[in-house]
Amino acid sequence: MANTFKVKTFDGSSTGANVPMNVYTADASQTEGTLTSTVVIGLTIANTASSQILVDIKLAAGSTVFLAKDIPIPSSSSFEYMAGNKIIMEDGHSLSVISDTANSADTTLSIMEITA
Repeated sequence: MANTFKVKTFDGSSTGANVPMNVYTADASQTEGTLTSTVVIGLTIANTASSQILVDIKLAAGSTVFLAKDIPIPSSSSFEYMAGNKIIMEDGHSLSVISDTANSADTTLSIMEITA
């Protein structure tokens, strides 16, 4: 069983308003006898726009649900979603961020992939 820490980023500087930014999809390319689970340990969203934005965080894991909705992030500020919590993702699950403003949200995701 291997544990690998990784950081995933999404540069939102060329994304339209209300368009999902797929930050991460858990490995769905299972090799025979290999399973991967992911523990999300950090999620930071930075507002790069000149005015406040509203962001949603969604998890697609069988069905798609909001982890957070309409989070206000002031101009030139960031928002840390996790704050000590963890999210477990299995093969094929994905996490996305949606901003109400075009070209406005950079996202950093810290994860640990567990391969068995």
